[in-house]
Amino acid sequence: MATKRIVTQEKTHLDQDEVQQQPSITTPAVPQHVIVKLLLFTFAMIILPISSYFITLNTIYSGNSTFAGATAAIIANVVLIGYVIVAMREDADERAEAEEKDKKSR
Repeated sequence: MATKRIVTQEKTHLDQDEVQQQPSITTPAVPQHVIVKLLLFTFAMIILPISSYFITLNTIYSGNSTFAGATAAIIANVVLIGYVIVAMREDADERAEAEEKDKKSR
């Protein structure tokens, strides 16, 4: 038994002759200042703990790698907390701007 084809006169979106061009959106999904902050904190997270380990290993702690490692861990946590604080402030600023726009539109 053969299946029955549905024949329509209308063209589907695949068969249409005219292609409707939408303008290309080339703006990034994430603002540039956010990417710059992320990159700065990424470099800080890599460079500061490692450099603090090697600087404090021989100058402050006289070869004691435990204390130098603890210093590096503390520095890594300071960078992480700094990133969280910056992100929270940025989010609060965006919320305040959105509230001001809502008040102005009323």
